[in-house]
Amino acid sequence: MEQPIRILIVEDNVIIADDMQSMLEEIGYAIVDNVIVYEQAVEVLKTKEVDLVLIDIILASDKTGIDLGKHIRDNYDIPFIFVTSNSDRATVENAKSVKPNGYLVKPFEQQDLYTAIEIALSNFISVAKTGNDAKVEEEDEVISNTVLKDSIFVKKQHLYYRIQFEDIQYIKADNVYLEVNTVDKKFLVRSPLKDYLEKLPRGKFYRAHKSYIVNVDHIEAINSRDILINETLIPISKEFKDFIISAMNS
Repeated sequence: MEQPIRILIVEDNVIIADDMQSMLEEIGYAIVDNVIVYEQAVEVLKTKEVDLVLIDIILASDKTGIDLGKHIRDNYDIPFIFVTSNSDRATVENAKSVKPNGYLVKPFEQQDLYTAIEIALSNFISVAKTGNDAKVEEEDEVISNTVLKDSIFVKKQHLYYRIQFEDIQYIKADNVYLEVNTVDKKFLVRSPLKDYLEKLPRGKFYRAHKSYIVNVDHIEAINSRDILINETLIPISKEFKDFIISAMNS
């Protein structure tokens, strides 16, 4: 039998924490612990197996949920989601600094919680830690069997669509959004281009231009300034042109 996802809840409002635990257990997740302060969370992470952490930003301690997020980023290879009442710009910008795998604003429904967790897990691709630098370069070695190695989820309206990496042709930065292009569909994603590139398999996806990521398998033609993908001309940098020409001639 497959082991349920093990979740740590860090929430200083006991009523909200208990509600979250009930929701999660009803869905089928396993609650490792339910704590209220940074120090307790650090101890749980040190002594127990945790697959994902749900963190309130404001905690009943000097250190905040953002401090805990930084601690997780620095010491563990697991995803975490901020669950908070705060959605003001300053809080969001501060939260972004530690690169959470999700941001859920209270109040929320059980389905919202489920969706946030599953998308965070599915998008969280980690590389097994080894002492061998060459092995670190091996891609898509996934620690949790819940992670989907060959695809990514993209939200469109009220649904999350699973897109195979091989179907993504190129990604265009447009202000604060990214336009993810497949053969016949476009999806808008709110993310920095650099951060999104890190979620994609190395060896297939490259930063072709300051505003574009391309899947090299879909390049149809190239000249000194552009590449052609699905009848779309995409500008390229000199470095990327040199890289492609070198790859073609090798």
